[in-house]
Amino acid sequence: MNKEIKRDGQTVSKIFDNRSLEKDYRTLVPLLKPGLKVLDVGCGTGAISKGIAKQVGPKGSVTGIDNTETFIISGKETYQEVSNLELIHADLFQFEPREKFDLIVSARTLQWLSNPKEALIKMKSLLKPGGQISILDYNHEAIEWVPSPPESMQLFYATFLRWRSDAGMNNQIAEDLPDYLKEAGFDSIEVLNSDEVYKKGDENFLSKIGIWSKVAGSTQMVEEGYLEDKNRLKAIEEYNQWIETDAEMMVMKLKEVRGIFKKIENNDIRSRMPFC
Repeated sequence: MNKEIKRDGQTVSKIFDNRSLEKDYRTLVPLLKPGLKVLDVGCGTGAISKGIAKQVGPKGSVTGIDNTETFIISGKETYQEVSNLELIHADLFQFEPREKFDLIVSARTLQWLSNPKEALIKMKSLLKPGGQISILDYNHEAIEWVPSPPESMQLFYATFLRWRSDAGMNNQIAEDLPDYLKEAGFDSIEVLNSDEVYKKGDENFLSKIGIWSKVAGSTQMVEEGYLEDKNRLKAIEEYNQWIETDAEMMVMKLKEVRGIFKKIENNDIRSRMPFC
């Protein structure tokens, strides 16, 4: 069973709403063609889904699903004028649409699951033969800060990774995705680098590098005995000060991994059968 992540609805919704296809899933754009039927798994509020809907045009459609109802409610209100976008409160493993999809995408979602391979198998079942999958996710173990952040934040981050690992989440899932897709039965696997690089002077530098203060704003690790609250608060305070005075750059390692669901023809099935 996947761990329940306690998230502040307004704070996380704002993070999601500030994302866009062009900035936060830029490698996907060349795959998007007019008329495609697309499923976005773990769509959040639908900010990236909205961009996909624009790319596939009125003859295409985008369905976004997320298991957090507050995100879907927020997205339905924000993007209600996007006629070819449908946002649904649903869990992937219980989602049974009437029609299959040409393309399934999932950005920064599988990192939160303890069963990502099962999720990929489920996604494959929702694809048309010849359909494509695109997964975008992190290697949290390879994050880079320049210079190093305060020791209090380094301790928080190490605890965060341990908390995730103990729950069965893969902290370097970006590196393992190609094997996961292969094991799930996808072919023509392709890996594209999509690192997030934020440098001092960039328009969004403070908000982007400040993501870890927002992560530390959750008390879930304190409630579960991983961290003392005073250390959590110290990490936030000292990190925020570091952002304002010393921070020069942060790099979050991110990869997009693609695969194709190729239908096995009858001749292929017979060729794989052992001789009697």
